[in-house]
Amino acid sequence: MNGLGGLNKSPNGVVIGLVQLKLPLIETPAQLAAQADRIVEMVGKARRNLGTMDLVVFPEYALQGLSMNTADELMVTMDGPEVAAFKQACIDNAIWGCFSIMEKNPGGYPYNTGIIIDDHGEVKLYYRKLHPWVPVEPWEPGDIGIPVIDGPNGCKLSLIICHDGMFPEMARECAYKGAEIMLRTAGYTAPIRQSWRFTNQANSFQNLMVTANVCMCGSDGTFDSMGEGMIVDFDGTVIAHGETGRPDEIITAEVRPDLVREARANWGVENNIYQLGHRGFTAVKGGAQDCPYTFMEDMVAGRYRVPWEDEVKVTDGTSCGFDAPTRTYAGPLKEAAE
Repeated sequence: MNGLGGLNKSPNGVVIGLVQLKLPLIETPAQLAAQADRIVEMVGKARRNLGTMDLVVFPEYALQGLSMNTADELMVTMDGPEVAAFKQACIDNAIWGCFSIMEKNPGGYPYNTGIIIDDHGEVKLYYRKLHPWVPVEPWEPGDIGIPVIDGPNGCKLSLIICHDGMFPEMARECAYKGAEIMLRTAGYTAPIRQSWRFTNQANSFQNLMVTANVCMCGSDGTFDSMGEGMIVDFDGTVIAHGETGRPDEIITAEVRPDLVREARANWGVENNIYQLGHRGFTAVKGGAQDCPYTFMEDMVAGRYRVPWEDEVKVTDGTSCGFDAPTRTYAGPLKEAAE
């Protein structure tokens, strides 16, 4: 069910709006400021579009476009005018909002950052993309993990960004930390269309978790983003889909976190998020709770290495015009930036 796109909202429902935002071309600070204003306008459109909407979600690259330009004057900060405008828009329209920024990083390349702001203008979730789309994207790898927050109407809410969703471990981490709804924002273009669709559905089904996923839409004269807003129920069923690829269309549906909780508690067959850590519980009491996965053990030990490691040809960003890095990863931070 999707409540006719959220028109009919139940007491336990969360109505989500996914903005298939028109892909901008951002080359100057003036264009950046104008795009921030455009996003604020679209928050207002979302509220006018559907009075029941709890959360409006903007795609990755909504503010700065797909150019991968890392010029300092086009990067933003959490205390800058763009984020302040997004906060005010959420207050003015009494709505939660999910936004994307490319954030200044004094220590290296910018962070690809996602934020969720509540209807009082407070930043409730701050996330740095863990898996930049290498070799194309130059962003610093995220270092603060995946936060899960209390979202609208008491839901447990998380956010990952674009390429993150191609790694099943990312959605699994969200669910393992309690997320009932996972947002996935993206700037993907048409060649990724099929993998976008089936990974969104798999991320939902494998974790008994609602996923709400949206890309930029239309062309900036060079790139063509695909829109493809998708809201997927916890059983993998697509309940809303922006198949037309119309820029600035808002894809909406009501989702039910209470039914996620019910499924996680009551499903026997295919309760995979539980069964991962309780293998074969029909045969052995409580199931086997070991870690039989070599890749997990090796990653924890810092020795992750695929059997064809020496044959991998693309291991830095030089093929996309970036200098080979000389700096090693410093490790995860303990706390997010304020």
